[in-house]
Amino acid sequence: MILTYAIYKTINLVFSTFSPMQELNFPSYAFKLKSSENKTLIFDIVRKKYVILTPEEWVRQHVVHFLLKEKNYPISLIAVEKQLKINARVKRTDIIVYNKLGTPELLIECKAPSVKITQTTFDQIARYNLTANSNYLMVTNGLAHYFCQIDTTKETYIFLEDIPSY
Repeated sequence: MILTYAIYKTINLVFSTFSPMQELNFPSYAFKLKSSENKTLIFDIVRKKYVILTPEEWVRQHVVHFLLKEKNYPISLIAVEKQLKINARVKRTDIIVYNKLGTPELLIECKAPSVKITQTTFDQIARYNLTANSNYLMVTNGLAHYFCQIDTTKETYIFLEDIPSY
């Protein structure tokens, strides 16, 4: 009986689609979840490790799976929480997708669902992109998604309906 419960519990944690987090405006994905020291952890398939499940991480993991499953980007071209130096300060981008040449193609900023997407959010990703020089930007709180293409000649961005597939 105990063995059966242990196996069920392990299977339930590994393959659970249940989450204590809010439903987002993405397709449903099966995430690997586990509990450790009274904290829920989620497996990040890019970083290949469990990380603490926060509302922002919940959004970030949905975006990663969206890129892989809906947009067909190879996992080898995706980086999560990559460091960037901006004005001698080290910042972390949520997600960068590289092209085949290894240059940033898509820069993504994730916010928790409770955080409204404002001009400040766009200013943040624009500052990051001064260093990254990505062609596309995505800003999301999991409920609302904004996609932009950078127009370097006019030094502005053009809003798009979606980001390009790989």
